[in-house]
Amino acid sequence: MKIILLSPKGPLYRHRGGIFKKNLRYAPLTLTTLAALIPPELNASVEILDEGIEDVDVERIQADLVGITATTGNSVRAYELADRLRARNIPVVMGGPHVTLVPDDAQPHVDSVVVGYAEDTWPELLRDFAAGQMKPRYTMSPDLSLANRPFPKRELVKKHGYITTHVFESQRSCIHYCEFCVAPTAWGNKPFYKPVEDVIADIKQHYDRRILFIDLNLINDRDYAARLFEALISLKVDWFGLTTTLLNRDKELLKLTARSGCSGLLMGFESIRRDNQKLMKKGFNTPDEYRAITDELHQYGITLMACFTFGLDNDTTDVFMETARFAVEASIDLPRYAIVTPFPGTALYKRLEAEGRILTKNWELYDAQHVVFQPKLMTPEELYAGHEKAWKYTYSIPNMTRRFLGSRIQVPVWWVTNIGYRFYANHLKDFYNCDWIMGQLTPVKAATD
Repeated sequence: MKIILLSPKGPLYRHRGGIFKKNLRYAPLTLTTLAALIPPELNASVEILDEGIEDVDVERIQADLVGITATTGNSVRAYELADRLRARNIPVVMGGPHVTLVPDDAQPHVDSVVVGYAEDTWPELLRDFAAGQMKPRYTMSPDLSLANRPFPKRELVKKHGYITTHVFESQRSCIHYCEFCVAPTAWGNKPFYKPVEDVIADIKQHYDRRILFIDLNLINDRDYAARLFEALISLKVDWFGLTTTLLNRDKELLKLTARSGCSGLLMGFESIRRDNQKLMKKGFNTPDEYRAITDELHQYGITLMACFTFGLDNDTTDVFMETARFAVEASIDLPRYAIVTPFPGTALYKRLEAEGRILTKNWELYDAQHVVFQPKLMTPEELYAGHEKAWKYTYSIPNMTRRFLGSRIQVPVWWVTNIGYRFYANHLKDFYNCDWIMGQLTPVKAATD
């Protein structure tokens, strides 16, 4: 049996002409994890294709089964690929965040959909397929366990296309209910944990001095986080991961985070306006503490990627430069700006749809860089223009230098990633449309619904 696992391209993330260059791309875990879960008795060969780093000629694909993982932003391309493969009598199955959020949207394009995490359902689907009994839908069991799972087959990805393949996870989903977030809708707010011993064993067998954790929130459970960080100390790694601002309120855990080798954290600051935090159900964020949080992380030698979201209901047109100036003055190492996006199925989507504010259901625009809804206190054009202005101001050479000197952390990767975001900031206008051609496909037109 020949199985191909495929990650589609999107308007911003694609091999040729994409805005994400190698210094902003890391190897994803989804497809390598799926490859590791293929039942050995099937004697299957597997190939991984990622349109973010390579061109894929769909007409030359030969396989018994193709599995596609889809986010909302690349789901249009995923559907196009699936339709063309099935027209050639190649069965297609699809999973991923978008499919989990709106499985009925994907179902007409594929032979089967996988809803939720696939540790149990993917092997079940493959055994059913081999027996000629594949069902149209497989849904994750709520009692899923991540213990004693095989390590991802990272050797199957093309390493040259990514800044690193040393990507790991210790847990999935998040305990919080942020209105805009995909996690609580797709996977619930009860995280799934890997045994710390399994995480450490995976790192040891694919060791590198610098590693990346992609967990949505490494401090979902304080005791688990402490055990993981303690175990990392002996490995002598430099690691980057994601937490919330709550970490800085737990001084002992913060000290342990630094001792474990943490060299950088991503935190969702979201907004410098307190009323926005309450609106999005992220009230534990306190904007008045942001500068102190940044300074404290720097004192421990930890760089900060702070994410800000524009277009929230209390945002006015002065929020863009107010936020950008704050990011520069606070010496945030990697400020990142997104346009709030109501991903289908989320609490935010349901609220905006009920208010009649969804402007388009063309999913390829749902990438956190396009305006797909009517903002409350500005026009869509003002939201996009202000967002772009914030990016350019923050990543001008003088302001990059000012942030670098202010952080006092001399990390070579600082300039690598900042240069990557500088390119991103200055080329957003080149990608703010959907009239792009995917291979030999007909250009996708924006559609309102």
